[in-house]
Amino acid sequence: MKVERKADLQMLLVTLLWGSSYLFMKEGLTSIQELNMIALRFGLAFILMGIIFYRTWSTMTFRTLRQGFVLGAVLFVAFVFITYGVKQTTTSQAGFLISLSVVFVPILVSIVQKRWPEAKIVCSIVLAIAGIGLLTLENSMQLKTGDLLCMMGALSYALYILLSGRMVQQGDGKALSILQLGFAGGLALLFSILFEEPKLPASEGAWISILGLAVLCSAVAYTLQIMAQKHISSTRAGLIFSLEPVFAAGFAYALYGEQLSLNGYMGAALILGGVILTEVKWAKLFHFKKRNPSQRFGI
Repeated sequence: MKVERKADLQMLLVTLLWGSSYLFMKEGLTSIQELNMIALRFGLAFILMGIIFYRTWSTMTFRTLRQGFVLGAVLFVAFVFITYGVKQTTTSQAGFLISLSVVFVPILVSIVQKRWPEAKIVCSIVLAIAGIGLLTLENSMQLKTGDLLCMMGALSYALYILLSGRMVQQGDGKALSILQLGFAGGLALLFSILFEEPKLPASEGAWISILGLAVLCSAVAYTLQIMAQKHISSTRAGLIFSLEPVFAAGFAYALYGEQLSLNGYMGAALILGGVILTEVKWAKLFHFKKRNPSQRFGI
């Protein structure tokens, strides 16, 4: 298996895990507050990854520590915007607006590199955004505080994708994965102490949700993501992330019996089409080898 293909599959698994996170968050927030949940999620993931990859601690440098802090801080800010945004707007609008990170990633890449993205990527983005809109948008869009927070969350997460893609090329991927979880959890705990009353989950269901968020959606997912981004571009990663609403809808159907509307199925198809478009090698697909005259006449 090619390295790039393996990285794509890793990112696909990451997106699948994040698609399940909405169910865990919904249950967890019934007993604890937002910053408290972020602190537990990333804090437990940090402890778990720190134990599993304990040998990584001896190889960490000040540069890796600094990069881990930057990634953790951006990750924390993104989840603060997302968590409070979801609370103040409808689920469908939040899903659409947060998925705008698919658009923000290539825009940020273009700004940094001072060039336009290639035509194939632009077409993929258009398909993905149209699909996300059909899949998640149920009501007319009216820009409110929650909507603005979700858009800021999408922008922050796009910045995280871009930064993690660049930093993982310069340092130890495992170390960065561990440190970013620790700093994100530490910042969340600090602000939870200042503005909330942090506590442990009060029910078995809430504990299952927190552990699901910590182990699957954070420890496993962010480790796979940061390792995969060594081999694929930030724009490509953002496009694969656009499948998250599709997986979220699948989990909702499997566990709660929620079904998509016709627009939802059309949206899922467009998103898949946008991702598949990035996989197609058009030059190879339409390249025909020149045959010599003798072959043409069957000689």
